[in-house]
Amino acid sequence: MPNPSSQTAQKWRVGGVTITRIVELEATGGSRFLLPDATPEAIREIDWLMPNFANEAGKLIMSVHALVLEIGDRCIVVDTCIGNDKERANPNWSNLQLPFLEDLSNAGFDRHKVDTVLCTHLHVDHVGWNTMLVDGKWVPTFPNAKYLMAQQEFEYWRDNDDMEYGDVIGDSVMPVFDAGLVELVGLDHEICPSIRLQPTLGHTPGHVSIRIQSGGQEALITGDFIHHPCQMHRNDWASTADFDPAEAMQTRLDVFSRLANTDCLVIGTHFATPTAGLVRQNDDAYYLDTDIGEAFTV
Repeated sequence: MPNPSSQTAQKWRVGGVTITRIVELEATGGSRFLLPDATPEAIREIDWLMPNFANEAGKLIMSVHALVLEIGDRCIVVDTCIGNDKERANPNWSNLQLPFLEDLSNAGFDRHKVDTVLCTHLHVDHVGWNTMLVDGKWVPTFPNAKYLMAQQEFEYWRDNDDMEYGDVIGDSVMPVFDAGLVELVGLDHEICPSIRLQPTLGHTPGHVSIRIQSGGQEALITGDFIHHPCQMHRNDWASTADFDPAEAMQTRLDVFSRLANTDCLVIGTHFATPTAGLVRQNDDAYYLDTDIGEAFTV
């Protein structure tokens, strides 16, 4: 069941970029609909997942969170969770009343000073706080920000939204587009010299991850090309939400093979605490080493 998070925000530093995690909610055991192959029996065989990413019963632990990037005077939010007041097909996500904006403020971030919102893709749990309900109307939560979306991602959902999860495009995407705040960009768009998009297709038609390179260090914010660290051990475990499961699996293989045994910090968009680690290879499988030492300490 999902639980609102009350934990202190996690932080990492990658060169001159500071990354802060703002958690909307965490959940244990509710993710089998998303990763049906990740049975408790199969998960218990992957011992490195416990206790952070699965409990002793083999139930997955997952998180919904945003990541705030600070570099110079820039303040960038990556993905905006589920949001409050929104009617969703998933009853655990519908009409939430969570203190996300309060938690954002308590972490030191004024929503009016956010200059950029990056959407890795346009699924329900990544765009919710794009907007907020004010006097019965959906208005931009970050009114002074540009909302960057991959053009082919936006065009696909604009033309093909089946409202499976609710009116996600209508209440969380089009209001910022109609307000003139959306900038449609390419899959490898550069936000600034240290931060750029990286195409990681398969989960959605225009899915991107966020690549950070600064001061000789590197990090990758995953988005949903991987939902849970168990998919590092089993690349073939597809998500039911994957648009093209075969392409999504190939993306995981390509990314993990490139990052294996390097010092690139991987920050999972749905990874529970400790959320970040280094990709390591053991025989034919990959795993996430969360013992990152002080290299990325703020």
